[in-house]
Amino acid sequence: MAHLPSITVSSLDLVRLEQMIAEPKHQKLPGLADLKRELDRATVLEPTQIPPGLVTMNSTVRFVEDSTLSEYELTLVYPEDGGAAGAISILVPVGSALLGLSVGQTIDWQVPGGREISLRILDVLKQPEAMGKYHR
Repeated sequence: MAHLPSITVSSLDLVRLEQMIAEPKHQKLPGLADLKRELDRATVLEPTQIPPGLVTMNSTVRFVEDSTLSEYELTLVYPEDGGAAGAISILVPVGSALLGLSVGQTIDWQVPGGREISLRILDVLKQPEAMGKYHR
């Protein structure tokens, strides 16, 4: 059984993500059901209540894939920004796995091909809420 730690999302991110999920162009994407499940189980806080060290949308996060010990530093973005260097879309499996995790948490996540990976959050280098940016 996969390890699914508790996650937290901001109410602003939740509204924007639910609107994005409802868009017809996203309906057939393979990771959509996983993202919906994550949002359904998330604790929701107001943006001003989001603690530093929590991965929110537009956060830059440093994480490790435990089986390979490969480290990554990426910014979690909405699909329209997913092609930018150093960015990862919320609609790819690793992107939806990162959302709502805190520094030190690990999540087991299935990626295309049926393989399961384990991701561990090392640091949140930039978080909009910690910078006072609540409306993005």
